[in-house]
Amino acid sequence: MTPSRQDNNADPPLVVIAIGGNSLIRDREHMDVLDQYRVAGETSRFIVPIVKQGYRVLITHGNGPQVGFILLRSELARDVIHQVPLANCVADTQGSIGMQIAQSLQNEFQRQELEQQVVALVTQVVVDEQDASFAQPSKPIGPFMSEEEARQREEDDGWVVGEDAGRGWRRLVPSPTPLKIVELPAIRALLDNGTLVIAGGGGGIPVVYRADGALRPRPAVIDKDATSCLLASELGASIFIISTDVDKVSLNFGTDEQVEIDRMNVKECRQHLAAGHFAAGSMQPKIESAVAFLEQGGEEVIITQPHNLQADPQKIRGTHIVP
Repeated sequence: MTPSRQDNNADPPLVVIAIGGNSLIRDREHMDVLDQYRVAGETSRFIVPIVKQGYRVLITHGNGPQVGFILLRSELARDVIHQVPLANCVADTQGSIGMQIAQSLQNEFQRQELEQQVVALVTQVVVDEQDASFAQPSKPIGPFMSEEEARQREEDDGWVVGEDAGRGWRRLVPSPTPLKIVELPAIRALLDNGTLVIAGGGGGIPVVYRADGALRPRPAVIDKDATSCLLASELGASIFIISTDVDKVSLNFGTDEQVEIDRMNVKECRQHLAAGHFAAGSMQPKIESAVAFLEQGGEEVIITQPHNLQADPQKIRGTHIVP
């Protein structure tokens, strides 16, 4: 199937690919910058066929573990140098992860003798200063910890901590709803010019408008999938691919009754959400973003691992979600 949804009939259809921050880390023994660079390179090789198929492509990426690394370094060095605000950590990871993905793609395009411009764009996202999440942090960031270690950080450093989908304990921070992409006109112009764009990294840098119209950062991490959904909807994307660390969405995840889902529609998504099958901070925001995208005119959402990507979206192994 060739998707048809687009803002301009002369433009090729747009595919938005959201790469999870955790999917850039293979395991606890391969977490440093070089390891992440290698995984970005592997992921890029699976994205290139989609570009060669004729699609315009926008890539977003997560940054939870990487922001956690920066915060940890900042805390360890706090007696020597100033600490790094959370909004700046998001900006830093947009630059570093964006560079890794962009350079990996450029190298792969060159290897395949394909002319293709790639741009990684630092992206600000407007949120509501009164968003309830600032009072109730829920977004997991940083490396996984034992409950004992998490409780110690809670006591010593005032962190809000919680269990993340049965995989371990992590720090929790505010995750306000994204309302507006500040750089959207620039992103649209680049895509229309045939450029592959990397934007909205880590959900974007959270900002608010002051009364005088000036922008100011806020200490939070916006859910990457929510911002990716907003970008996909605003840009009229046809297909929204959410790349994560599992092949497919599952019911009863992590239990003896776990069942993988090959295909479902929006109604079924809502039923499974209501039944509590998808963990908050893990699969739940992905399913919610999928539903929002489809209800705003998107044609299909695919949730899968990066290595399953291929030129024909219909042949991608994963969970395919339709209206």
